[in-house]
Amino acid sequence: MKKTLRIFIILICAAFFVIGILRVTMLLTTKDATYSLQTVPSKPVVLVPGAGLNASGGPSAPLKDRLDAAITLYRQGKVQKLLLTGDNTEITYNEPGAMQIYALEQGVPEEDLVLDYAGRRTYDSCYRAHHIFGLDEVIVVTQAYHLPRALFLCENSELDAVGVPVEQSGYIRSRYLFWNVREVFATAIAWLDVYVLKPLPVLGDMEPIFP
Repeated sequence: MKKTLRIFIILICAAFFVIGILRVTMLLTTKDATYSLQTVPSKPVVLVPGAGLNASGGPSAPLKDRLDAAITLYRQGKVQKLLLTGDNTEITYNEPGAMQIYALEQGVPEEDLVLDYAGRRTYDSCYRAHHIFGLDEVIVVTQAYHLPRALFLCENSELDAVGVPVEQSGYIRSRYLFWNVREVFATAIAWLDVYVLKPLPVLGDMEPIFP
């Protein structure tokens, strides 16, 4: 029994070590693709991954932060379109629709908003940006803890991606440890998706943003 427990503990420690190495590697390899709102180079499209809805069906606080950063880039003339990608697996849960309403309220023209209703995960959003919407390069806006994984997934979906870590509201300070620990495990899943599992997201006909 003691020997079995010892082996189990060793395996757990080894797993944590490997996951930690993967996370550090991801941070280092995406560092040079990270910019501020002021210094990020212009790209045709900014990709805004979904981040949940609030109780009334509007964008959650993290999602508003992402949208605000994307809208700032649009107003600066650094992007031409916003690709709003999120989950819409249920009629009552529509991330892209909520994101569109918010962006319209901020004055972004409807013709410059592109909605991806099948961006259920970051992996799906990045994959579909290239294979469905015909993009070769994007700016990604998301929280600093999430950005390295988003860039990693975009780069492995044949996208030339740069990223901007968004300004974070008070929500992140109160759950800083939770989000960062969660992201470590999400990093391991991202590596599995890219190099082992290679799952296919929901696909369909091509819908090029720039025909």
